[in-house]
Amino acid sequence: MALPETVRGALRALGDPERAAGMQAYLKTTEPCLGVRLPEVRRLVREAATADPPATAADVGRVAGELWRAAAYREERYAATALTGLRVARGALELLPLHEEMITTGAWWDLVDGVQPRVRDLLLAHPAELGPVLRGWARSPDRWLRRSAVIAQLGARDRTDRALLTEVVEVNAADGEFFVRKAIGWALRDLAKTDPDWVRGFLAGHELSPLSRREAAKHLRKDPLPPTPRRLGVGP
Repeated sequence: MALPETVRGALRALGDPERAAGMQAYLKTTEPCLGVRLPEVRRLVREAATADPPATAADVGRVAGELWRAAAYREERYAATALTGLRVARGALELLPLHEEMITTGAWWDLVDGVQPRVRDLLLAHPAELGPVLRGWARSPDRWLRRSAVIAQLGARDRTDRALLTEVVEVNAADGEFFVRKAIGWALRDLAKTDPDWVRGFLAGHELSPLSRREAAKHLRKDPLPPTPRRLGVGP
């Protein structure tokens, strides 16, 4: 387990107290920050993992889990998430419990959204296994699991499972939680880059909050927006 210590030491060496204060205020977190930018965190992780590479996905899970659970600073959690993106771990189904742990214990948008590419890679590699998981997350009392289910396919482009996206959005369309509503708009906006007609048809046929619709339609502004089928009677 030398890799976690290497990463911790490298992060502390790059710490910037002034930037750290700004980061903590921006994120509205009580967890201390070191003031290391995310690209630098990822670079340090790549360098450390190149010098001391985990041999298997299970090794990655152990190292990333140790970094995550013992984190004293926000950037150590970012580093743990970055480790799970190593090639040897990409699409490894055995890391799903760790990804879910990161979502539910991270419990804030920056940490939750950092796990999204891992969930997407798992879904693309194991659709039969991940589909039911995401359908369950979409109905979870945990708002961060619901958000994660909705944004899981960001970046999937033409490999997006539209039936799955439809289901996880529909069951959350009336959710009053800001982060879930924002996620719905984000997921649809992302798909609109490659399939605007599908998104336009979805908007025309579904009741969504004003916030979700505004976010979803950002790449459709040149054409008339689809009419809202019926107001939900809730705020943005």
